[in-house]
Amino acid sequence: MQIDFLELIIIFVAIILSTVLHELAHGWVAYLLGDTTAKDNGRLSFNPINHIDPYMSILVPVLLYIAGGPVFGGAKPVPINKCKLKWGAWGMALVALAGPFTNLLLGFVIFMIARLVGGIEVTDGVAYIANYPGRIMSRIVLMELGFAVFNIIPIPPLDGSRLLYALSPDGVRDFLEKFEQYGMVIVFILVIAGGSVLSRYMSFATEWILDLFSMI
Repeated sequence: MQIDFLELIIIFVAIILSTVLHELAHGWVAYLLGDTTAKDNGRLSFNPINHIDPYMSILVPVLLYIAGGPVFGGAKPVPINKCKLKWGAWGMALVALAGPFTNLLLGFVIFMIARLVGGIEVTDGVAYIANYPGRIMSRIVLMELGFAVFNIIPIPPLDGSRLLYALSPDGVRDFLEKFEQYGMVIVFILVIAGGSVLSRYMSFATEWILDLFSMI
């Protein structure tokens, strides 16, 4: 695969901005719900150094981009004191879902900009890349959707698990809390060993969302 270094640089910058906005969304929603922990720890900041994780924020998404696979990743978790949040487990679910929702919104906005400037054309509900800027913007859209659908997987500590917490009875929540200490190991195993299954899930989810964007 021949690497387009200009495109790689743009994608790299987009990854950093995306992870920063994702984590800011967590922190700001927590702040609005009464928890100042993220603010007190300097996480309500646009400084990427405060948010990025060298492995999940940079290495994994860049390698996935170079490999031509669905791009996804994460950042250092924003510190949250759930005892200070309004609405208990549901407040925590809102904080968690704010991150993937931000990526989804960014993906939609970039998709619409690409359509307005002629970079992406839609014919019979199917999106086509029209030119070089359209190709770059389409890759950024796919990246944003990749971040969203990856983080919504209901495995602790990924964001989707917080909705699972809110929906589960107390006994299941206790199990999830004990399971969470091993959750990141499970996620790494899923990324490394279950790549084909994860790739199919990511491709299906992103294609479904793209079809929805095209219809809009």
